Amino acid sequence: MLHGSRPRKPEPGLGDWLETWHVDLPLLLLLLCVATIGLFVQYSASGHSVPAVWSQVQRLILGLIAMVAVAQAPPDLYRSFAPWAYLVTLVLLVLVLLLGDHAKGAQRWLDLGVIRFQPSEIMKLAMPMTVAAFLHHRRLPPSLLTIGFTLLLIGLPAGLIMIQPDLGTSLLIIAAGGFALFFAGLQWRWILTALAAIGAAAPILWERLHDYQRQRILTLLNPESDPLGAGYHITQSKIAIGSGGLFGKGWLNGTQAKLDFLPESHTDFIFAVYAEELGLLGVLLLLALYLAIVGRSLWIALRAQDTFQRLLGGAFAMTFFIYIFINVGMVIGLLPVVGVPLPLLSYGGTSAVSLLACFGILMSIQTHRKLLAK
Repeated sequence: MLHGSRPRKPEPGLGDWLETWHVDLPLLLLLLCVATIGLFVQYSASGHSVPAVWSQVQRLILGLIAMVAVAQAPPDLYRSFAPWAYLVTLVLLVLVLLLGDHAKGAQRWLDLGVIRFQPSEIMKLAMPMTVAAFLHHRRLPPSLLTIGFTLLLIGLPAGLIMIQPDLGTSLLIIAAGGFALFFAGLQWRWILTALAAIGAAAPILWERLHDYQRQRILTLLNPESDPLGAGYHITQSKIAIGSGGLFGKGWLNGTQAKLDFLPESHTDFIFAVYAEELGLLGVLLLLALYLAIVGRSLWIALRAQDTFQRLLGGAFAMTFFIYIFINVGMVIGLLPVVGVPLPLLSYGGTSAVSLLACFGILMSIQTHRKLLAK
């Protein structure tokens, strides 16, 4: 090196460019891997429909734009914004019950002319943010009064969503708020007390379920009792998964969805299509990718700088896990059918956008922490 010369600064790489846009590269790559797998499975499950795949691509692009946009704001902004998001979404949920559109026996959508959406999907974002913001300045582990008020915050929107009826989404809302409360240091005695109370209230809850919801639980216990009626979904799903074997039948070679034996093959039961075509090894690969996403999300939450960010990151990570747990458990017959989509694989718009927006907030927590650390 010549005397007096200065070392040249290295050219900014892809990681530096993504960090400028507050995008966490490992998390982005994992999400793109799962989304890409989802597009291939969608093409098979939809009967080789290019328009269906293109529609899903558009939804994913919209979700990725939302993810990047959400990541630009610092986490403190979301803490300030959380109560307003909760109140506005609560009002929207009331409007759904009064003015919402009906579809397939449910009233879950608001049609504003320009856009038709489910406010319950927004609550998946607002709920953990609100609980985390509420617990941020309070003594932890939470007192009984704090726990009671938090449960009220969770119960109001969950009850409104259950009335629609949408049991699957209401369970996800409860999980999102509940995990934030759990990570705040909720003592096990309160958790066990809550479980005992739910068990004691089970007969009352059973009576308040809709007939089709009760039938789903009965079908779970004995799907073979009505293989051509209530047990048809689970029976065909098990046949599809079992026929995949170790290596699967190959992409586009599945028969259960192609011959219309498997209902909702491109939405709630897309995991059965995937398992039939790619087999056990393909399933293990998908689950490994999902667990890597959960692990990265928990790592981000663990390294967060304050209580709000830790609770919010942990709640998002575990809610994503619950998505997977409920859908896979439902498809293989271990849980009742509740209509929870498989993240980034099932066909759908609002769910994909809200889910990717959650990961945008996680990226905001990670990248803004690194900026402050510099």
